[in-house]
Amino acid sequence: MPGPVLTAAATMLCAHGGQAHAVAPAARVRAGGAPVLVAGPPVLVAGCPSLPVPTGIGTCLSAVFGTAAFRVRADGQPVLLQDSVATCLPTGTPLTAVPAQVRLRGV
Repeated sequence: MPGPVLTAAATMLCAHGGQAHAVAPAARVRAGGAPVLVAGPPVLVAGCPSLPVPTGIGTCLSAVFGTAAFRVRADGQPVLLQDSVATCLPTGTPLTAVPAQVRLRGV
């Protein structure tokens, strides 16, 4: 099922509520005025309120996407979709994304 393509304007949150930001979106491809996000480079997580080890499971520092679009590419890399699966590091918790644009869909 096609899903909305994620852009730099998308809201991405770790399981604890920390805000994630893309480090290297596609430089030449935009959707809704914002650069699209591509697989490969990690996203940085800021403001994760999870307690550090040994009190808690640790603070989310970054996230890596394990899945991306099959057919849609930007700058030679697969684009990220709303249903792309991401895992926060070092905690292993999921990262959820809410796209800012919903018109462009990818498979």
